[in-house]
Amino acid sequence: MHIDILTLFPDMIRAFFENSIMARAVEKGIITYSIIDFREYTHDRHRTCDDVPYGGGAGMVLKPEPLFEALNTINAKEARVVFPTPSGKLFNQDYAQSLSLEKRLVFICGHYEGLDQRVIDEFVDDEISIGDYVLTSGETSSIVIIDALFRLIDGVISSESLEDESFSSPLLEYPQYTRPERYCQKNVPDVLLSGHHERIATWRVFQRLEKTMLSRPELLTTASLDVESRKKLIKLLDNKGTSENGRN
Repeated sequence: MHIDILTLFPDMIRAFFENSIMARAVEKGIITYSIIDFREYTHDRHRTCDDVPYGGGAGMVLKPEPLFEALNTINAKEARVVFPTPSGKLFNQDYAQSLSLEKRLVFICGHYEGLDQRVIDEFVDDEISIGDYVLTSGETSSIVIIDALFRLIDGVISSESLEDESFSSPLLEYPQYTRPERYCQKNVPDVLLSGHHERIATWRVFQRLEKTMLSRPELLTTASLDVESRKKLIKLLDNKGTSENGRN
């Protein structure tokens, strides 16, 4: 996959691509990328990229000219163009999976009060929100989306590592432990030390169900669970009801 990122703050993006798992994906040639500072496509002596909004109002709006020129220069219409914005479609794991199948993506990092609507009308395929809150930097939200999708591309992370992650199925991930066995008077659960793979698998399913029930119960309404998982969920719900009714 090739990723183009249009930004006014290249260093924020560069650090992400030069570290950790992304750096290894780039080194392997699985990911290639270009960082485009669209300030380079201004032609006035102040290199102006923003202006006051028509109709009045607070803040500044990114001007269309630099973005049009930058996007046309990189032939952005031949790619899938993403604009992260609080007013976009809510991002989730299925959305990340969809984007991970693309050969080329272009991200436009907004700032201030956003960007001129004509840029969106002409170039943008996906307006994406990473949550119901507002960030100062479009770079931050672009990195979140890129981080979620690139790890789903073949060869970046082993398929085994992805199988039990939160949102890889409707359930959240089970708790993880490592050495030492005892720390700050807290022990690793005995089942994980048992070497009994079937018991460990059962414990992990139970933990995923419990975590989902406590943190994101709405996910269980659409979860496709096997018979054993449903039995465990019923037991959890029954225990919860017993506790709430003061019968424990």
